[in-house]
Amino acid sequence: MTTLTATRPRLRGFTAESTFINRSLIHSIRDIEALLMAVVLPVMLMLMFTFIFGNAIDPSGGYVDYVVPGIILLCAGFGAASTAVAVSRDMTTGIIDRFRTMPLRSGAVLTGHVVASLARNLLATAIVVAAALLVGFRPSATFLDWVAVFGVIALYILAITYLFAAIGLAASSPDAASGYGFILLFLPYVSSAFVPVETMPEWLQWIADNQPITPVIETIRALLMGTPVDDSAWWAIGWCVAIIAAAAIWGAWLFRRKAGRR
Repeated sequence: MTTLTATRPRLRGFTAESTFINRSLIHSIRDIEALLMAVVLPVMLMLMFTFIFGNAIDPSGGYVDYVVPGIILLCAGFGAASTAVAVSRDMTTGIIDRFRTMPLRSGAVLTGHVVASLARNLLATAIVVAAALLVGFRPSATFLDWVAVFGVIALYILAITYLFAAIGLAASSPDAASGYGFILLFLPYVSSAFVPVETMPEWLQWIADNQPITPVIETIRALLMGTPVDDSAWWAIGWCVAIIAAAAIWGAWLFRRKAGRR
């Protein structure tokens, strides 16, 4: 007697990934308040530092040119932080149980969150740059410099989003994921984002010089203002690639371990 076993054909190509990217984008559009806050908060900080603290820091009035690269990375951080909450929500609401019954790669869920976050944050970054131009930001970057700037920003967004996605997997609840992500948002303040590193206390200078945010900011600042990039670009790329690799491996392990128990 022959026993027939039903098999589920696996989705081919990137069908699963494109489906989850579309799902995450739809969630982003529906959660318009989160998208607005990811743009409004950095713009408010830029206005505060430019018009309230700017003259005290740089009486010449050129502080806006200095602070914009840091504001751009703050914008990326605020936007990517929501990924941790979204991933944690998926892991704790039972939707993963339904996904596991489908013939798809488990990584497609995380890919959807990460790619949608990248698109969402690039849009928010463009809005922040436009607002900076309205308040007096005057970069001297060429077209190729702008392309390089958005390449560095995209790489940084990809790195921090993968890290936030892994944090969302590790957290026990969406509230916990939000709290852990909030800690990472302080990193730009301990960098060259708002003041030169050499103006900090000596013990803090070492931290600012040896964390990933500073070379990314210095690379973006040099490209926008037409100053030498030096070796900061290689450090920025190296940091971002290392974070992506570590977060992707950590996230894949967490997803298999947690989703497998459900």
